Amino acid sequence: MAHSTSALPAGCTLRLATAQDMWAIRKLVLQAWLDPTQLRCSQFRVIECDGQIVACGQLRSFQRAQELGSVVVAPVWRGRGLGTYLIQHLIAAATQPLYLECLGPRLASFYVRFGFVRVSWKELPRSLKLKFGLSALAATLLRVPVILMQYKTPV
Repeated sequence: MAHSTSALPAGCTLRLATAQDMWAIRKLVLQAWLDPTQLRCSQFRVIECDGQIVACGQLRSFQRAQELGSVVVAPVWRGRGLGTYLIQHLIAAATQPLYLECLGPRLASFYVRFGFVRVSWKELPRSLKLKFGLSALAATLLRVPVILMQYKTPV
């Protein structure tokens, strides 16, 4: 892979989310100003540190594609490699072509480190065109810096 594998800090574990985790996940997602709809606990992985959920991310399945989404690390836990660890785990868990949408070039350059490349709306599989279509429209009409990306396996 093009990036190094990170490790979790002591006292932290990565696990599948449970129904009891949904309030903590929803809180992280809302604090990050992400879309709070379409949050299903079965699609989430969480990182728990010292008994509290401090990071989350999900793999949403579509026809012939998956979306990496809702990746959030609590502000006080940022800079410790949790996001990198979680993203690497979700990439490894993906079973179909993997896509994401992010806001702005700074976040896009973060995902480039993992093997994601920019793609146009026209390059998306049909199952994602409707979902990402509203973002693409907002990007055009409102000049919102939405960037669509696809994971490409490093050679």
